[in-house]
Amino acid sequence: MSKLSFKELLDAGVHFGHLKRKWNPAMAPYIFEEKKGIHIIDLNKTLVHLEQANAAMKQIAKSGKKILFVATKKQAKDIVAERIKNVNMPFVTERWSGGMLTNFQTTRKSIRKMTSIDKMKSDGTWDTLNKREKLFKTRQREKLEKTFGSIADMTRQPAAIFIVDILKEHIALAEARRLNIPTFALVDTNSNPKLVDFPIPANDDASKSITIIIDEICKSIQEGLEERKNLKANPEAADAKAPKTEEKASVKAAEVIEETEEKATVKSEVKAEKIEAPAKEETSEKAAPKAKATKKEAKEEKVATKKPAAKKAAAKKPAAKKTPAAKVVKEEK
Repeated sequence: MSKLSFKELLDAGVHFGHLKRKWNPAMAPYIFEEKKGIHIIDLNKTLVHLEQANAAMKQIAKSGKKILFVATKKQAKDIVAERIKNVNMPFVTERWSGGMLTNFQTTRKSIRKMTSIDKMKSDGTWDTLNKREKLFKTRQREKLEKTFGSIADMTRQPAAIFIVDILKEHIALAEARRLNIPTFALVDTNSNPKLVDFPIPANDDASKSITIIIDEICKSIQEGLEERKNLKANPEAADAKAPKTEEKASVKAAEVIEETEEKATVKSEVKAEKIEAPAKEETSEKAAPKAKATKKEAKEEKVATKKPAAKKAAAKKPAAKKTPAAKVVKEEK
């Protein structure tokens, strides 16, 4: 894999960060120094993190899974669209509609609408429509193409997501984290790198810095796709040994993917426990009346045992009345 040099990153302006007053303290490990009120990113750490991200991307592409690229800002929109088309990966460059990942079924429905309009044109049913209906369908098709045209081939949720500027694309990042999808991102000095699994500290505002990093990532994806083709052609051929840096990065990628799977399983188990909890409460409520019934029976038994004692006391009363009768007989005598 071709590595970028320190000078190439420096010439592209990858080291320029934001103003000191706009910085995020979580980016402190990736900042080299402050110059004229502007933070400068440590390019040595950028190279290390870029190598890790490249190795992880290569492994995902090699496994045949899709990586979704998100970049809606003006500087990155055209660059991402041009580069990612060559790699046959899905991308979003116009607008991130809320719930694109978390509510993926509805996005698939809108994509089906778009394909159904295309079928109407090929079947011949398009000619049977009125002028007004045709106008409505064409406008609907254009709107859907703008938002969902680039992800029309994405039949399932992506294996990973790459974001340019996580502050602007905070909804996409939140959805990916909620679904435990591994995240890759260009992280500037004003954003939090702890929210991303594979952060690449770099300038996300300059078009040159975005192009140099996106090109490098596209190369790694292309290599992964080529290796997949070679493995399909020659399944018996053994893979060549990768360098240590690539091995470490691939191990890290595997660990992150395992962690995301574990989180998903834990969430499902927690949901199952929550569902079982009300059932247990119902059983306890059913058992409670039985316990009350047993308590009532015990009280009744105690009362039953006490009643004979009360009768004995009532039987002694007439004996007390006999004594005055004896006295009356003596007086008469």
